[in-house]
Amino acid sequence: MECIVRWHEGMSFIAQTGSGHLVPMDGAPEAGGHNWAPRPMEMLLAGAGGCTSYDVITILRKARQEVTGCEVKLTAERAAEDPKVFTRIDLHFVVKGKGLKPELVERAIKLSAEKYCSATIMLGKTAQLSHSWEIVEV
Repeated sequence: MECIVRWHEGMSFIAQTGSGHLVPMDGAPEAGGHNWAPRPMEMLLAGAGGCTSYDVITILRKARQEVTGCEVKLTAERAAEDPKVFTRIDLHFVVKGKGLKPELVERAIKLSAEKYCSATIMLGKTAQLSHSWEIVEV
């Protein structure tokens, strides 16, 4: 896996991923940015949310659950001093579907958290992670 990040202007950057996609990032105006795009740390948090959601949907589909939607809200706290690593991340999943079994939803989230999601497992080295979930019947 590789990625090239190029400085654009001010404190904005364009990342070109190994799969060829372009992702903008920018700093806050008070730090010289233009607020044109997400901050790099926001991208890190979003990536973790995408990684764990991918796992949860895959696991539920393999369990033959009729999942129609999955949303995860990540709320993070960072250290006050440099390096301002994440120190706490709360993940709340809202899983939508028809006749979803709560024990299978819980299992999918636990498997992602403990075995499959490289992003959250890596972030768990500096941050305390908590997971909660709810099911919405459709």
